[in-house]
Amino acid sequence: MTEQALRDTMVMLAASLFERGYATGGAGNLSAKLPDGTLLATPTGSCLGRLDPARLARVSMSGEHLGGDSPSKEVAFHLAIYHNNPDCQAVVHLHCTYLTALSCLEGLDPANVIRPFTPYYVMRVGQLPLIPYYKPGDARIAEELGRRAAGGNAFLLANHGPVVTGKDLVDAVNNMEELEETARLALLLHGQRIRYLSEPEINELRSLKP
Repeated sequence: MTEQALRDTMVMLAASLFERGYATGGAGNLSAKLPDGTLLATPTGSCLGRLDPARLARVSMSGEHLGGDSPSKEVAFHLAIYHNNPDCQAVVHLHCTYLTALSCLEGLDPANVIRPFTPYYVMRVGQLPLIPYYKPGDARIAEELGRRAAGGNAFLLANHGPVVTGKDLVDAVNNMEELEETARLALLLHGQRIRYLSEPEINELRSLKP
């Protein structure tokens, strides 16, 4: 994908997320790798529903601001993921309702916040580790995500929201949407007797593509 095509795709997908209520105000940020190895990222404080393709930030893999508006301060944890997971080509971080609500609950399993109960959660996400709470912009978020990046493509920041990766920006957004729907179902089913997937069923799904 050319740089202009990626700029247009990022603006289109961000607007779609905003219009459907996955993002509000200036919350959330997206990034994706360009063909030359640099990153395209949403600017600091920008609303995902009102992005300008020409003003998207371009950032080096060392974090240097190369062009466009200033990137979100949270691009630091995007970079930590890219550096530690070569398969990652895009990162989506949102404060979407159900995942953020889930992130505020006590007693979550830090190894996997959502126990698998639907096939597409397993096929697209697999598991959802919990990152301890740190204030937004804290360097420890990047440290935690960098340390875990090679082991999965989705993470939940405690009292904050999800961080999801993909093989490209469309894939990352699709993974995020599936994860948000899974969180919605998990909260809807809270207190009910759930038929969770068995280990053989989970293992069977891991070899399938969504």
